[in-house]
Amino acid sequence: MRNNFPHPTKWRKYQANLQRSARRKQFQKKLLMLFAISGAGLALVILVYYTGIRLSNASDRAAQKLQQSENKVDASPQKLSRRDLTFFLNDAAIDVSLMTDQFVHRKNGVGYTIKTTINTKLQKYILRLLKRSRTRQSAVVVLNPYDGRVFAMVDHDADGNSENLILKADYPAASLFKIVSAAAALERAGFSPDKTLFFKGKKHTLYKYQLKPPKGRYIRKTTLRKAFASSNNAVFGKLGIHNLGQRVLAEYAAKFRFNTPISFDFPLAVSTIEVPADDFGLAEISSGFNKKTLISPLHATLLSAVAVNKGVMPAPWLVDTIEDSSGKFFYTASHKTLNASISNKTAGHLKILMQDAVRYGTSRRAFGRLRRKKVFNKFKLGAKTGTINDETDQFKYDWLTAYALDPDGIKGICVGVLGIHGKILGVRSTELARSIINYYFSL
Repeated sequence: MRNNFPHPTKWRKYQANLQRSARRKQFQKKLLMLFAISGAGLALVILVYYTGIRLSNASDRAAQKLQQSENKVDASPQKLSRRDLTFFLNDAAIDVSLMTDQFVHRKNGVGYTIKTTINTKLQKYILRLLKRSRTRQSAVVVLNPYDGRVFAMVDHDADGNSENLILKADYPAASLFKIVSAAAALERAGFSPDKTLFFKGKKHTLYKYQLKPPKGRYIRKTTLRKAFASSNNAVFGKLGIHNLGQRVLAEYAAKFRFNTPISFDFPLAVSTIEVPADDFGLAEISSGFNKKTLISPLHATLLSAVAVNKGVMPAPWLVDTIEDSSGKFFYTASHKTLNASISNKTAGHLKILMQDAVRYGTSRRAFGRLRRKKVFNKFKLGAKTGTINDETDQFKYDWLTAYALDPDGIKGICVGVLGIHGKILGVRSTELARSIINYYFSL
């Protein structure tokens, strides 16, 4: 048979060419597969990217709709509770001194008409009075002692600052705390207003020698009602040590809402007290002769309300109703009490003590002018004053909490006044209260 293969040298070249061709085709095949896989991956990446964008846009639209829905809910709140009211009003930035019987508060684009218990004429009168008082700072609260309605709530700062002083508990209570101590003595120590008591030294000082049991010469005799009317520190200091003690003083401070929140439409600071165990510390607390027992002007006014309201402290309030532009009501006030601080009998005795302070005590001069007016002849007027310097002795805190009740017992108010004086002594709190009571009952 004839051999048809080419020359051996050519044969080797031929085989090499075949191998190169096979490798080239295999490489091209792998390259095409790689391109195919890469293309699919790229397409997948692009697909995921654009799908993510679409999902993100959908999520944004959903979130926007949800936010709009939430805004609609906020814009049209459900029935508000007393607790919700504080949050609702929180962003209103309201200057309490400029409040009227009705105002509009805008929230989330919706206007709400808020009707209050404020007596607009009385509010404006008190603001004018305080601006002319020559005090560095001053604050006044007028309220109904039976249901806690606030008729006026005004403060003034000589430097033009607006701080809502009425809601702050930054001020030493001074002798206002004698109301608490007297109530404890009447109720827990078995005292009567005519209880005979003894003391040494001056009425308005508090030294350790005055707190010892009465012995020897120069012993002075008085009664509980006279000691209260004249704000006798020596007598009330001894009560804290010998008749009440740490536990009873702390108990009655709590009954009168010290160290305890007081529910109100606006955030109200808690009045604070620390009752020590040592004798002189007890004397300082019981007499109010200290700068550590702190109270707010609103709380100070409520101390008088306890005496008037048969021993029960009313919960203060001033927002009556809230409605939107369509007339839908979201809030309607309801009358509440905080707690029964003392018994009805004790409250009656406390009223006697406060009336004596007006007749012949620390409020005699200012309220005497009021009592001489024919219209006030049969009115029941009672008060308690308090005076103390600040920590630096640069400023004087001048307090009054008082009540005025008409003869029929139908119309009555409690008034709380704080005046802070600098080098120049401005109009005293007793004078301011007298003018306010006179104006209110002339309306």
